[in-house]
Amino acid sequence: MTRHIRHAGVFCALLLVALLLNAARVQVVQAPEYDRNPANRRPDIARYEEPRGDILVDDRPVTGSRDTREHLRYERTYTDGPLYAPVTGFASQLYGTTLLEKAEDGTLSGTDPMLAPFPLWNDFTRARSRGGDVVTTLDPAAQRAAYKGLAGHKGAVAALEPSTGRILALVSAPSYDPQPLSGNGAAATKAWRRLNVDPDRPMLNRAVRQTYPPGSTFKVVTTAAALDAGVVRDLDAPTGSPEPYTLPGTRTRLTNASRGCRDASLREAFTLSCNTVFAKLGVEVGATDMTATAHAFGFNDPALRIPFPVARSTFDTSLDQAQLGLSSIGQYNTRATPLQMAMVAAAVANGGQLREPYLVERTVRPGGSTLAASGPRAVRQAMYPSTAVRLRALMREVVENGTGRRAAIRGAKVGGKTGTAQHGLGNSGTPYAWFVSWAQGDRDLAPRVAVAVIVEEAEADRGDISGGGDAAPIARAVMEAVLAHQR
Repeated sequence: MTRHIRHAGVFCALLLVALLLNAARVQVVQAPEYDRNPANRRPDIARYEEPRGDILVDDRPVTGSRDTREHLRYERTYTDGPLYAPVTGFASQLYGTTLLEKAEDGTLSGTDPMLAPFPLWNDFTRARSRGGDVVTTLDPAAQRAAYKGLAGHKGAVAALEPSTGRILALVSAPSYDPQPLSGNGAAATKAWRRLNVDPDRPMLNRAVRQTYPPGSTFKVVTTAAALDAGVVRDLDAPTGSPEPYTLPGTRTRLTNASRGCRDASLREAFTLSCNTVFAKLGVEVGATDMTATAHAFGFNDPALRIPFPVARSTFDTSLDQAQLGLSSIGQYNTRATPLQMAMVAAAVANGGQLREPYLVERTVRPGGSTLAASGPRAVRQAMYPSTAVRLRALMREVVENGTGRRAAIRGAKVGGKTGTAQHGLGNSGTPYAWFVSWAQGDRDLAPRVAVAVIVEEAEADRGDISGGGDAAPIARAVMEAVLAHQR
């Protein structure tokens, strides 16, 4: 009898061990597979059972969370959604996350291991920490000025602090309200479909995800290359440029929109925005030095993140001389995001040094202590300091005496460069109006803001569209908003 009881006890012990092993297999070995299974709703329920951390502008939240008292309990909310959508993106229970909501999801959702009270604590307890907050670099006044300036237009604005790379404004128009996408019901589905079929593409972040021919604003880069290479030493010496200029190896004759470009000096050509002079300069500088200078400004860099990825701005590296001439005036295959062109203006304003742009100042724990801080990024020498000094003088003349007069701010030093970029089959599209600029207040030791503006569909007649007329007033409003905050 005792022997039978002992056998039964051993058998029960084996069953218990098998049960424990199977439980361990399910909970540890197969847990990732079950977590990925579409039929498993537990990860989603856990993800939304706590409020999401917030995105802050000027230390004030522009996001929030609403308690729906459903299985997916907390739903994302947005304050001034269309104003900040190019920065926040959306956090949807159906369609996932974009932009900062995606790039900083670990902090906002509470899954970042650094939010746990002890190392590996959440892995052991399978708990989730409360979400932390993300503090942005945005200047709310500059953001509103850019948004207001683009009202009724397609286009984008990017503004930077030259000395640090902090992004002060990032606006894309037309914009959208991310709020209707937050939930998981029919309203979210309807909003998603409506936004995706809209021909104006409101969910496209034109400031960082769309590239355009930069047109004459690229002449800032060409000027830097010519001065650094020593092709031009005297800003007031004649350049020997004909009008029209026949592109090398072709019968294509390049002309100018302004008079007075024949044999103009670099100073005159920059103020008048002479295509013939800068196409000839680009050819004289050569493909190697033009490509190196463009790369120093950030072109052809596929790795730029702010922290979400930025579309690569391009300067073609395999060009014949005719193509090089067109590329040197921001046409042919040259393409740039508005953020990239703001970086060009910022490098000029910062003595030739380019700070990599960033959008997140710091991330903080729920209690308010700092989780991680960004600070200024790496420095890239885009041009010689002496070249930057001369370029600042040229850009000031554009605003004071040239095509950028509408960007002038009383009591401030302002430099700028206008651009009108052709595009479409046979240049049939409505030209893009560009303006890049920087501004320095009367009490400032150095420029405080650099801005790039593009207007896709200007309201003027095709022949009258210009960066000075359509984009410069928007840039001025953004610069005024930044300068109004005296230090």
